[in-house]
Amino acid sequence: MPQTITLKANDGSTVQFVDEVIGSGAVKDVYFSPDKSYVVGFFREPQDANAKDRLNNITGLYRDKIFNGPGGDYWEKLFRWPTKLVEWNGKLGVVVPTYEPRFFFEGGRFKGKEKIGKWFASAKLRNKFVEPEYKGTWLSHFHMLIQIARAVKRLHAAGLAHSDLSYNNVLVDPRTGTACVIDCDGLVVPGKYPPEVVGTPDFIAPEVLATRSLPNGDPNKKLPSIQTDRHALAVMIYMYLLYRHPLRGGKVNDLDTAKDEELSMGSKALFIEHPTDKSNRPKLANLAPSELPQGDVNKLPYTICGPYLKELFDKAFIDGLHNPSLRPTADEWLTALVKTTDLMQPCQNPKCPAKWFVFDNSTKPRCPHCGTEYHGQLPVLNLYYSPKPGTFKPENYRLMVYHQQSLYPWHVNRFIFPSEKLTDDEKKPVGDFHFHNGRWILINRRLPNLWDKDLNKKIEIGQAVELTDGKKILLGTNDGDRLLLVQLVPN
Repeated sequence: MPQTITLKANDGSTVQFVDEVIGSGAVKDVYFSPDKSYVVGFFREPQDANAKDRLNNITGLYRDKIFNGPGGDYWEKLFRWPTKLVEWNGKLGVVVPTYEPRFFFEGGRFKGKEKIGKWFASAKLRNKFVEPEYKGTWLSHFHMLIQIARAVKRLHAAGLAHSDLSYNNVLVDPRTGTACVIDCDGLVVPGKYPPEVVGTPDFIAPEVLATRSLPNGDPNKKLPSIQTDRHALAVMIYMYLLYRHPLRGGKVNDLDTAKDEELSMGSKALFIEHPTDKSNRPKLANLAPSELPQGDVNKLPYTICGPYLKELFDKAFIDGLHNPSLRPTADEWLTALVKTTDLMQPCQNPKCPAKWFVFDNSTKPRCPHCGTEYHGQLPVLNLYYSPKPGTFKPENYRLMVYHQQSLYPWHVNRFIFPSEKLTDDEKKPVGDFHFHNGRWILINRRLPNLWDKDLNKKIEIGQAVELTDGKKILLGTNDGDRLLLVQLVPN
């Protein structure tokens, strides 16, 4: 019978664990607490004074700043953050809350295993091994990525970097569209030498890989930082939406496999969908059947992710691939992901594997995932803002309409953004759209000043306004409230 060990943590509290290893990572052995509410991970190698100081900062100063401040409860869901340190038999250990049940496979071939992101970000793994009930929809993948981008944004705002941001260190549940960043004991803390881990293959920034062989202390050696996190985040977003790697194409840079890997992911890294240099396009003949159709960049190009993400992929994998200062920030990714979800339409094919697609601004919308054409009038709402009373300007922001879709406060007012700071009232819909008796309508649920500008008529709460081509609808009269211009795409 395994023994229960009782220790005093660095904060003076009592920590218990069962002396039976339940898992081993690259640097730690992990043990359950008796009630399985937390785990204790002990480093196999001794940690020097710098490492201990860094971990004390993570479990103390930074944990307090993030989790005991405004929105702390929200961040508890997006991170599995070390809470305290212990020592046992000369080894340093970190105490971390256990993962939520949703992040474990409930059945199938992986029953009981963690839902690490790699199962859902690789076409080969998705198509060969993951049962359909665990795959979620394309929209739920966007929701996962919004949470990941939000978590990374919070880290960076605190001056922290993850150091090993990858699909192995983010747990996901595509069914509920939720995610959780793990392995936070490896964070890069300002003023402290970063941990030895430089990242996971596929997610290591090119400049880190290109200078990895240089000795520690060399000024030219690139170490994990917020800029390298930005590269890893871009790769993760690309992979979760397109199920292929943005740099692994058909180009061979060296006949030696190890050298080719170092060059292709490092100093000679090239975007597989680069618009002018197509030398790294994937060769279909070299792809396994399980990598298709997702591996075919002509059939499913990155432009299917919509204009906002296409622009950021260009910045990440063309402009910023070898120039870290040009990489999009986590905040830019967050804004683009949120705005892209507002461009999405449910596919009319009930058997479509993705279920959703991004409207491509064409007169004949087609789901790229299954090829099904959209049939019927498609309402597009163009959002306008008012720089001064009586004047409205386009905002480069659109909202697609579908049956039973909700209108939220962040659509109404440009100064509200869906974030951890939303009040309970701001999380509630203010209206909803319906296709009723052959007409598209918006029903006002909670807007006190909704106006049909064409008729100069107020739409009272509980009333509806029809969405006709060219219709102007004022969503409110407060500072920041928007005007909707309706566009009906006939098909």
